[in-house]
Amino acid sequence: MKIIVSNRSGVAIYEQIKEQIKAAIFSGELREDDILPSIRGLARDLKISVITTTRAYSDLEQEGFVVNMQGKGCYVLPRNTELARENALHKIEDGLNAAIAAAKAENMSKDEVIERINLLWEVDYE
Repeated sequence: MKIIVSNRSGVAIYEQIKEQIKAAIFSGELREDDILPSIRGLARDLKISVITTTRAYSDLEQEGFVVNMQGKGCYVLPRNTELARENALHKIEDGLNAAIAAAKAENMSKDEVIERINLLWEVDYE
């Protein structure tokens, strides 16, 4: 897993780290019992403060994604299907919001949008 952070993104670096690790867990790139890079090692690799990586890992632990075992490292917990579903719903809502905004900008009706969704659903997911 490769973590990339940007000082220019407008998102706090610890949030960038946290979101990338969560994405790797949801995608299956990181699996149950996988060990994350050490806090100090990740800070050194990203050239950031240890406090920043500690905050990201602490938040991940509080949210139930990882467990920190003192002296042994930070491990991925079993995938929580409820959290995975919430993440998927959030992505779907973001996509639908973008589609609705585009449709409204073109003065399309709700029925036209629903018709498009039904057509795409049948073609791509049967």
